[in-house]
Amino acid sequence: MWDTPRLFDRLERALGARRGPLLIPHLPHRFGFTPIEEQAEMLATLIETAFGAEQPIDLLGFSMGGVIARTWIQLLGGHRRTRRLISVGSPQQGTLTAQPWPSWPLAGIADLKAGSPLLQRLNTDLAALQQVDCCSFYCQPDLMVMPAWRAVLPVGPGRSLPVRYHHQLMTHPAALGPLVEELLRP
Repeated sequence: MWDTPRLFDRLERALGARRGPLLIPHLPHRFGFTPIEEQAEMLATLIETAFGAEQPIDLLGFSMGGVIARTWIQLLGGHRRTRRLISVGSPQQGTLTAQPWPSWPLAGIADLKAGSPLLQRLNTDLAALQQVDCCSFYCQPDLMVMPAWRAVLPVGPGRSLPVRYHHQLMTHPAALGPLVEELLRP
């Protein structure tokens, strides 16, 4: 939520030239004011601009970004070109951390509540998501996605990483190793 694309610098360095081209977009969510679906539309535009309309892609989404990627896949037709979705510390089943926040004006945060209308829509019809190779990574003591099992997609395996907090899922060597391994998997 408060991160910038610089958060991915360590992952990008760990990948080296073994994976590319990469798109590491900044989706302006205005501190949670922008609804997830609106951010997914922005993501669609950035993907099409960077890769054209048909090139197959793999997506890695961290935190809110994983739910944005999933929304694009399931509701905006992204499943037609997405080979893989790697969800990292993303509240795919909602998070108790978002529960107290009102849907107005914090629509983007409210979309992450357990049982939100958006997450209900995503979980009602999994057909598009089932066409994508999915996996989830999370950490047990995550205070952003509580309880931790809520970070697991309803499709594909989930794996707990041995880090202490949310941000370390993208910065700690114990998390970067498995992420790089997954990104380099054929």
